[in-house]
Amino acid sequence: MNKAQLVEAIADKVGGRQQAADAVDAVLDAVVRAVVAGDRVSVTGFGSFEKVDRPARYARNPQTGERVRVKKTSVPRFRAGQGFKDLVAGSKKLPKNDVAVKKAPKGSLSGGTSTRTTVKKAAAKKATTAKKATAKKTAAVKKTAAAKTTAAKKTTAKKATAKKTTATAKKAAPAKTATAKKATAKKTAPAKKTVAKKAPAKKTTARKTTAKKATARKK
Repeated sequence: MNKAQLVEAIADKVGGRQQAADAVDAVLDAVVRAVVAGDRVSVTGFGSFEKVDRPARYARNPQTGERVRVKKTSVPRFRAGQGFKDLVAGSKKLPKNDVAVKKAPKGSLSGGTSTRTTVKKAAAKKATTAKKATAKKTAAVKKTAAAKTTAAKKTTAKKATAKKTTATAKKAAPAKTATAKKATAKKTAPAKKTVAKKAPAKKTTARKTTAKKATARKK
C-alpha cells in the first residue's frame, strides 16, 4: 500500500479524499518533525518513532570487501508496539467493527505532548527562525545604509572644507598682493626723495666753480 492507496482507504471515514489526504500529510509531517527534533513519538498499540545516533565505525563494502570508514550519523527507528506485534503474529484477531489500534490516551506520547502540540511547536520554531532571519537581514540593511550615509556625509564635509580653503586662499591672495604693492611703493618713495635732495648739491658745486673762475679773471 502506498500513500495514495492509504488516502483512499481512509477517505470514507474522514469525509472525503481531500480531507483524508490532508490528514495523512498532517500526521506524517508531525511525526517527521518530532523525530528530527529528537522527540520520541509513541502511539499506544501501534509503536514508537525515535531518533537514534550511530557512532563512527568501520564497515565493509559488500561488492569489493574493502574496509570503509563510516561517519557518525543519526537514523530514524520504528519499534512496533505490543498490540501491533500480537496482531501480526496472529495471537490476536483484527476487530471487524472497530479500529485495529485503539486511540492513544492523553499523555501517551513522549513528554506527555500530543501530535497537535508537536505540530504547533514545529510551526513556532519555523516562525521564530524566520523572524530571526528577517531581523538579521534588516539589521544588515540598516548597517549598510548607515555606512553609506556616513561616507556621503564625510565626502560632503571634505568638499565643503576644500571649497572654504580655496575661497580663503583666493581672498588672502589679493590681500597679500596689495600689501606687497604698498610695501614696494613705500620703499620706492624714499629713494626718489633722496635723489631730489642730492640734485641741489650739484648746483651748489657748479656755482662755486663759476665763482672761482670769476675771481681768477679779476686778478
